[in-house]
Amino acid sequence: MEQNTSILLQRLREEKSIRLPGGIYHELQIRMTYNSNHMEGSRLNEDQTRLIFETNTIDAEDGIPVDDIIETVNHFRAIDYVIDIAEDPLSEAQIKKMHCILKQSTRDAQHDWFAVGDYKTRPNVVGGHSTVKPKDVPVKMQQLLYDYSALTAVTVEDIIRFHCAFETIHPFQDGNGRVGRLIALKECLRFGIVPFIIEDTKKLFYYRGLSEWDNEPGYLIDTCLDGQDTFRKLLQMFEIDI
Repeated sequence: MEQNTSILLQRLREEKSIRLPGGIYHELQIRMTYNSNHMEGSRLNEDQTRLIFETNTIDAEDGIPVDDIIETVNHFRAIDYVIDIAEDPLSEAQIKKMHCILKQSTRDAQHDWFAVGDYKTRPNVVGGHSTVKPKDVPVKMQQLLYDYSALTAVTVEDIIRFHCAFETIHPFQDGNGRVGRLIALKECLRFGIVPFIIEDTKKLFYYRGLSEWDNEPGYLIDTCLDGQDTFRKLLQMFEIDI
């Protein structure tokens, strides 16, 4: 089921190792981090996100929550982690590590009950809908990963299906959307599939797709395929063929 390292993954690793400015690695970091965080309520705009990545500074006229800045930097590091482990089979340990990287040093991390890098300890809802109870999360996640690992060939639709199931479980206290999208990036890189970036402007279509999956999976699939088209434009810009 595994494939050789894709041209895209090779390029990302090369550019990451030398911190090449203005390449595909640079743009992936900024665009995915901005869109994924902004969908979850971050007040940083794309220019501010770019400034943090490029200069490790921020220029803000209005008050920006410290957590927004910390989680932006953490998201850059989480993408680095995804690039490093992209070819490894997906595991619970990896997923928990993504959450740990994303939420470390935030205000949430100050609370023992929040369980940074581990599954939720308190029930939560998403969009007004109940999610899997904390006591049932480990079994649900293990079953999800078992079923996914049993696939003989993985397509973008399989990754989208996994993503929806993950978000339905909602295994963490917070950060589920961002971790879920990081997992999708990892698995696309693992199998040589064009990744998808869900733009903040498309978030209502994305949320509709997640909530309506059982009735019409095409909503989420179409939104993610639109996100693939967004990424293809980046690939064309940098003359990368995968």
